[in-house]
Amino acid sequence: MRLGVIGSGNIGKGIGSWAAKLGYEVTFSAKTESGAKAAAQSAGHSAKAASVREAIDSADLVLLAIPYGAVKDTLPQLGPLLRGKTVIDVTNPLSSDFSSLTLGFTTSAAEEIARLVPEAHIVKAFNTVFAQIYASQNPKIQGKAISVFVAGDNKEATEKVRTLVAKMGFDAVNTGPLKSARNIEPLAMLNISLGYGQGMGTSMGFALLR
Repeated sequence: MRLGVIGSGNIGKGIGSWAAKLGYEVTFSAKTESGAKAAAQSAGHSAKAASVREAIDSADLVLLAIPYGAVKDTLPQLGPLLRGKTVIDVTNPLSSDFSSLTLGFTTSAAEEIARLVPEAHIVKAFNTVFAQIYASQNPKIQGKAISVFVAGDNKEATEKVRTLVAKMGFDAVNTGPLKSARNIEPLAMLNISLGYGQGMGTSMGFALLR
């Protein structure tokens, strides 16, 4: 399975590196060539660096790991390349001071992204876990797997993402259609509030007990 990563920040680099370790063929892309190369070198396991277009073209899965605020400037020009692709949306629509969400109730970042690239299969996932967890490549806290919530309208695309989540060792929770992102994205805001605002740190996560 080939994973193309758009964005070489902490989230993109963390998930991409973990996927490479699991045997996925990972290609990093970034704003700058040097950023993509640094991410690939850090990941190892034959990870490569390429332009955004090259990373998408060769991918079975595309990890969208850029700030939500950059989405409207980035995605429309990539629309034709993303046709039929499974795109993992890890974004959160955060305010500039990270204290609140800018979307909610009637839509979500995932749904807005789906409107921008309607011919792609958007799947929400990975947005409720701190980047430090991905960097550590440890999906458990006190022996319990952290839950990663997955939502998507295309069954095959959602299953591809759920499989990656499970291979990483997380508890993959299928939350239903993409509009479920309206519930998932506030969980990310709560995670940030607890981790930073309440001083609980980033070695934490949600676990769905059932």
